[in-house]
Formats: sequence, structure tokens, C-alpha cells
Amino acid sequence: MNDFYERLDNALGAVVGFLWGPPLVTLLVGGGLFFLLYSRLLPYRHLPDGVRLLFSGPDRDDEGTLSHFQALSTALSGTLGMGNVAGVAVAISVGGPGAIFWMWVSALVGIATKFYTCTLAVMYRGRDSEGTLQGGPMYIIREALGPRWRPLAYFFALAGLLGTMPIFQINQLTEVVRVAIAIPAGWTAGDAHFGFDLLFGLILAALVLVVVAGKLPRIGKVTGVLVPAMIVGYLLLTAVTLFSHADQVGPALMLIVRDAFTGEAAAGGVLGAVIITGIRRAAFSNEAGIGTEAMAHGAARTGEPVREGLVAMLGPIIDTLIVCTCTALVILISGVWESGDDNGVSLTLAAFEALFVDHSGILVAVLVGVLSLSTVVTFWYYGAKCLGFLIGARHQHHYVWFYLCLVVIGSVASLDLVIKVLDSMYALMALPTMLAALRLAPRVNQAARTYFQQRPREGN
Repeated sequence: MNDFYERLDNALGAVVGFLWGPPLVTLLVGGGLFFLLYSRLLPYRHLPDGVRLLFSGPDRDDEGTLSHFQALSTALSGTLGMGNVAGVAVAISVGGPGAIFWMWVSALVGIATKFYTCTLAVMYRGRDSEGTLQGGPMYIIREALGPRWRPLAYFFALAGLLGTMPIFQINQLTEVVRVAIAIPAGWTAGDAHFGFDLLFGLILAALVLVVVAGKLPRIGKVTGVLVPAMIVGYLLLTAVTLFSHADQVGPALMLIVRDAFTGEAAAGGVLGAVIITGIRRAAFSNEAGIGTEAMAHGAARTGEPVREGLVAMLGPIIDTLIVCTCTALVILISGVWESGDDNGVSLTLAAFEALFVDHSGILVAVLVGVLSLSTVVTFWYYGAKCLGFLIGARHQHHYVWFYLCLVVIGSVASLDLVIKVLDSMYALMALPTMLAALRLAPRVNQAARTYFQQRPREGN
């Protein structure tokens, strides 16, 4: 059995290495840079407009399910959580501190990518087989690009069905609860923890079922409350930690920048590995160009696509430039990344406990646990939406039982194997999302010109 898992792990590693090669990195970063220049820096120039629109209410006659704020919260709930805590730790473990710099680069261009993809998600919404208005890359391709592009829509839906599995979030949530709470309390031993992991997975499956039974409106309400509260709580915790070690923040930032161009801290000292690791983890963190964000924002209750694009572009700023940077600084200042075998969320927990106070891991576990659960319920919505596109919306409710099984599997799965599967699917999701957005970019520019000519003051 161990030999089988080793061969499977090696095979998936080869697939990930191939998919996340220079062509895909160029497509994501180069595509985002193209959007930024093609729009004449429009996303940067209108960031304040996005903030104001975030708190504006929808027009009474607008179609859709979620407010701007709920749509962004739902999208953020799919990105904030383990991608910001465990994903950053994985990036530093594999690519060194310099990987964080390339996460920043990916986020900066990802602002423009999200503006384009999420504007298109509202501009080209379509009806599913039950007549419900839906958004996302598969509907963008179907509604805007015609029959010849239709196979690409199904390609995205299939990759999205697999890429939005909850296994990584559940795996790391189980670990953080085990390490921070269960082992210190004596509920389980350090090595013999399968029974605890399985029981915890069953409890999580029951919690997920309660939330997803209310479908998207309940998810929007839950994430609209939990995500902002947990972001503030996590940022307060990191702020206290960093302020108490303020003299080390500057050197840590310099280490990130210096290592980004040398690769000295990465395995083998290969600069290309640092860049690819950073961009790969940024894609997992903020999902710009992957397509999941378009599914959330495509459900916004708005009749103006550009408005939703302006709100959506705030995602990479909150997710990667702020939250991921805070996590990275805590890990680097603690020094635990240079010693020990911790990886993923256990590395972040060790960093907080080294810098903050004893049992601070419990606080991290609670905050990250809530964010992780919000990610899991949002991913159910994404997966069900992809399944509905593939086989018909009337059948998508069956997905919940498959999804609950994945929650239980995730609690006992191998971290390395999980990361490689999801990395592969994210790469495949990015291809149709970015290709369609690049093809339709002129229509977004035209819509933006019309919007700003008609509404010179945002929020009207």
C-alpha cells in the first residue's frame, strides 16, 4: 500500500510540475499585467470606488441572490482561511521567503484579473436547466463565445468540480485542532490520532450539512457575518504579535525581497522554483484567474457588471497583500521555518506560540477554524454549481452527499497528496478562465467606458 501511495505521489508531482510550468505562470501573471495595461490602470485608479460600492445596497429590481458585500464575503470565504495560514507556510517551506514576494506580484496583477473576470461573470450570466440565473466561467463561455467554445465550458466545470473539493481545508483544520487543542488536552496521542481525526471529520460533516441545507442565501448570510469578524480577529492577533517584535519586521521584509531574486532559501537554490511556488500559492490563496471568484460574484444582485468588477478587485488586496503578508511575517520573525519538520498549518501554529504567548495556538485554531469552515461551505456551492452545469441543475442536490464524504476523507488524508491534486485542478481551471477573459477583454473595456460616462460619481 505504501508503495502504491509513493508511486501515486510521484505521478501527481510530475503532473503538477508540468501544469505549473512557465506557460501557465505566463498566462496568469502576463495575463494580469495585460489587463492592467489594457485598462490603463483602471483597477488601481478606481480602488476607492470599489470600497464605496461594497457598502451600497442593490437596486430593488436587480436580478441576483447576494448583495455586493455578501458576494465579496462569499468569494473571500472561498479564499481566506487555510490558503492564508497553511498555504503561506507551505510556500515558505517549499520556496523560501522569496516565494512571498511573488505572491505579492501575483496579487497586484490579480487585482486587474478579478476586475475583468468578475465583470464578465455578471455581464454574461446564463440560466441553468432550472431557469435560475447563474454566473461563472462556464456561463461566460457559453453565453459570450458560442458553440465552438462550448467544450471549454464543460472542461472548466469538470476541473472546478474536482478543484473545489474541501479536502485541504478539512485536512488542515483537523490538524490545527488536534495540535492546538486535542493533544494538549490529552484527548489523543501525537502519533495515534486516526480515531480522533475520523470522529472530528464526522462532526465537521454534520456542521457543513446544516449550513448547506439553506443553500446560497444562507451561505451568504453566514459568510457575511463570520468572514469580516474572523479577518478582524486574525489581524488583531497578528498585529499584537508583530508590534511586540516591531524591530524585526523590516529585516523580515528585506529577506522576502532579497530571497525573491536569489532563491537561496529554496530547495536547491533555484530561482524559478521560488517564482513558481509563490505564484502557485497565490493562486490557491486569492484565486485570481482561477474562476471560482467569478462564480461567487456572478450571483451578486446587480444589473451593472462593472460595479461588481470594482468590488471583486478588492479581494487580492485583503486576501494576499494584507492577510498572507501578516502570516508570512509571523513565520519569518519566529525563525521556526528554519528548524524543525513542521509544515502547513502546524508551522504557523508553532510560529505564533514562539512569538506570542502560551496557548495562543488555541486562538489561532478558533479563528482559522471558522474561516476554514466558511471556505468549505462556499466550495460546496462552487462544486454543486459545476455539477449542475454538467448534468443539469435538478440533479445537483445529490452532490451534497458526495461532498460530505469528501469532508470525512479530508480529515484523515495525506497533506502532500491533497495539495498536489488541488494544484493540478487549479491549473486546469485557470486555462479556460484566462483564455475567455483575454478574448472578451475589449467588451469589458467598452462596458467600463459606458459605465463611467453615465455614472461619473460612483455609488449613484
